Amino acid sequence: MWLVDVIALYLYGLKYLAVALAAVILVSGLDDLFIDIAYWSRRLWRGLTVYSRHKKFDPQCLQQLDEKPLAIMVPAWQEHGVIGNMAELAATTLHYENYHIFVGTYPNDAQTQREVEQVQARFPNVHKVVCVRPGPTSKADCLNNVLDAIFQFEQRAGLTFEGFVLHDSEDVLSKSELRVFNLLVDRKDLIQVPVYPLPRKWHEFTGGHYLDEFAEMHGKDVVVREALAGQVPSAGVGTCFSRRAIKVLLQEGNGIAFDVQSLTEDYDIGFRLKARGMQEVFVRIPADAPTDRVRPRWMGRGLNTASTVAVREYFPDTISTAVRQKSRWIIGIVFQGFRTHRWTSSRMMNYFLWRDRKGLVTNFASFLAMLLALQLMVIWAYGMFMPDSYKFLSIFEDDALLFGLLAVNFVLMANRVAQRMIFVTGYYGVGEGLLCLPRLLWGNLINFMANWRAVKQVLSAGDSRRVAWDKTCHQFPTLGAQGRARKPLGEILVEQGGLSQAQLAEEVQTAVRGLRLGSRLVHKGHITAEQLAMALAEQGQVPWERMNSLTLAPTLLAQVSAGIALHYAVLPLREEGPELVLASESAIDPVSLAAIGRKLSRPVRYVIVPKGQVVVGLRYWYARHRQPSASALLDKVFSEGDLTIAEAEVLWQEYVSLQVLMGEVLLAMGRIDAAALSAVLLRHERSGLSIGQFLVSEGVITEAVLDEVLQLQEQHQTSMATLLRRAGQAIVPESDSKKVYLA
Repeated sequence: MWLVDVIALYLYGLKYLAVALAAVILVSGLDDLFIDIAYWSRRLWRGLTVYSRHKKFDPQCLQQLDEKPLAIMVPAWQEHGVIGNMAELAATTLHYENYHIFVGTYPNDAQTQREVEQVQARFPNVHKVVCVRPGPTSKADCLNNVLDAIFQFEQRAGLTFEGFVLHDSEDVLSKSELRVFNLLVDRKDLIQVPVYPLPRKWHEFTGGHYLDEFAEMHGKDVVVREALAGQVPSAGVGTCFSRRAIKVLLQEGNGIAFDVQSLTEDYDIGFRLKARGMQEVFVRIPADAPTDRVRPRWMGRGLNTASTVAVREYFPDTISTAVRQKSRWIIGIVFQGFRTHRWTSSRMMNYFLWRDRKGLVTNFASFLAMLLALQLMVIWAYGMFMPDSYKFLSIFEDDALLFGLLAVNFVLMANRVAQRMIFVTGYYGVGEGLLCLPRLLWGNLINFMANWRAVKQVLSAGDSRRVAWDKTCHQFPTLGAQGRARKPLGEILVEQGGLSQAQLAEEVQTAVRGLRLGSRLVHKGHITAEQLAMALAEQGQVPWERMNSLTLAPTLLAQVSAGIALHYAVLPLREEGPELVLASESAIDPVSLAAIGRKLSRPVRYVIVPKGQVVVGLRYWYARHRQPSASALLDKVFSEGDLTIAEAEVLWQEYVSLQVLMGEVLLAMGRIDAAALSAVLLRHERSGLSIGQFLVSEGVITEAVLDEVLQLQEQHQTSMATLLRRAGQAIVPESDSKKVYLA
């Protein structure tokens, strides 16, 4: 009988524990119910009032705004195999051109550096930043290094970034994300778009439970938080800070924007900016026009919800990595957050601070309640199926308080599950919505383990600020073909037989000021313009072909404005169905090619043509300041019978192959890099100045440098008059050598 007494005593202990847990869960459940009521009331009110008087936001207006310069900051410690894919996908899919990606790497992480360099070779708007200290440091420390590199780039390029965007190396960016930031960055100081984890296989509950939490949090909770408190916690990804916000952060930190001791610097910044009166907004905008939006693939998937501009990424799929990540969040938000952000004078702000911190208690309570329920189920099964068994559950049956708490909690739990299913289904479909039921229990286990680990880490360190940053391993989805590193041009020329290894080695050692390798080889006669075109085409993995830039159809030329042609150094070659084929003398990066297509409102592709053809064509058809035509001079001599057709053709091809754009001279001199030049050309599109005058007016180069560049350009470009005199023709050019070359 003593065993029965022990069990009865144990059950009485469970009873009082159940009452305590039920009370804690009741408070948390009522808190969640308040958020539910606030969300649905607000949604109903806005539907009846705001949207009855005003049209809903039209995503098409995003396409009509001038693009402000935006900088994307990506910290990367041991992200080889991930960061390259992320940068390439962003560069090839974003519907935006005026942006740059700055990737923070470490001096002791050569693999990540090499991967970033490979992407950088193909995309001039991707920049490698090497942190001062070896890794791993904190994410905040890496971001501070990246921010410093951004300011240095601004000085080189003569531009000012209007927005600074946070992203991680595993992020998949929505194609319209930067356009959303572009719309709001003048008026808001912290702009956050939703984060929706990429779905896993149905049985991968660890990675899948993130879907449930983020779908509800970014579908409802943060919306209510912004509406009631005007404060938005940064998710660390998909966050854009205005330049005003960055200046405030730098002033507060004495030149250091991000708190290097914080494990959740993104969460911290939202409060810092709010305290300084900065404007914060959480933005849920459909990606495109209704006719272009993704169609629901599963029953229950909302048309607008499933098309929301959002960040997509894979979250950890193993228990250990998920626990490490969540324990870092708990330490940063609860322990470090409580030390840094005390209770305020705003009751509403204090309410949301309490919501952020209650998880330290409710995560334990939920897990213990789950264990308690399992024990009671075992006891119930014993009493149900064992004959003449003791009625142990009678201890619970006469407690009205406990049953009242359980009844209310059951209703609140049913509402909790229903709310989660609604928001998960709205984005992911019914399948994922149903899976959130078993994942709810699994999530309770992970949150409990993360809580326990966080408490142990803080107690072990003695101070939450001393807990080391624990990096999360990242995984990037397989989306399309993988980019490849570019093979060096000299190596391709040697393989094609156009150049010997000895000639290449000599040219590498004896640089010519103002000419890059390919042009230098053509000017010295080591290779022909066509051989260079073949090598560049292989390097860029595009076709090449011959062309005569002076015989282009006027109907084609009318389709490409002078601003586009001069900016990207392209000529319209022909139409192939809906596609416009462009001619270029060098590889066009995917960002620029996509921008051309958007500006022309049609699909485009390009081919490589021999050196000089595009330069001559631009000067002939599009130059703002026309110079005397070299072809007219050659035609005049030919018409007088002083040259044969073959001789005239040779002279013309030689003349064309020796033409050089001012931009190439600038790049070869090292006065500006390709990324900075691209940024300048974007601003130059709307200017009436020549490129040289514009560079001087923007402070990118001085008048003295411009004069030097023009002299080198003239020096390297042999005029038609000079070629004719070499051919034995007595020619006195009118002004064929004047410095009016196209930039």
